[in-house]
Amino acid sequence: MSSDSATAADRLLRRGQALEIATLAWNVVGVVVLAALAVSASSVALLGFGLDSLIEIGASTVVLWELSGTGEARQRRALRLIGVAFVLLAAYLVVQSSVALLTAHHASPSTAGIVWTGATALVMFALAFGKARTGRALGNPVLITEGRVTLIDGVLAVTVLLGLAADAALGWWWADPVAGFVIVYYAVREAVHIFRPAGA
Repeated sequence: MSSDSATAADRLLRRGQALEIATLAWNVVGVVVLAALAVSASSVALLGFGLDSLIEIGASTVVLWELSGTGEARQRRALRLIGVAFVLLAAYLVVQSSVALLTAHHASPSTAGIVWTGATALVMFALAFGKARTGRALGNPVLITEGRVTLIDGVLAVTVLLGLAADAALGWWWADPVAGFVIVYYAVREAVHIFRPAGA
């Protein structure tokens, strides 16, 4: 590898690490904010979104660990850990959304929740784009895969936002738990993609 190529690779690696640190920082703050909002609004959707933030924290930590070293074995292990995060997210959302629907849970309108989830969606989509682009340039499947975790985090933010807005504006209490099932589909799809052997 030439010195120019090595310099470019180092620059990409630092960019990938910076994107993960930004994701980690946002979600650490988000867990605290969402916990407070979930309690004040008695919102199952906001509580579930807080769990998603915890999973994103775990995924970002895994990628930072993977980016600090090399080797296919480490990449496979990191991918499996991200796959587990997808499975946990899907399982929780199935339970959360089902319980909310069966018990006809009505959350209080949350303007602060709408603002936070809207801001989170914008930040996560920007970070996901940056991770996908950087991961492709590095040829790093772990960063690319975790970028999809971040993308799903953004999609989940939008669905929670729409659910909160529909509940506040129209009284559709069932909107956010129904939207949660959309995220289950994406999470399961990504988990299958990770765990299914190549060519299977």
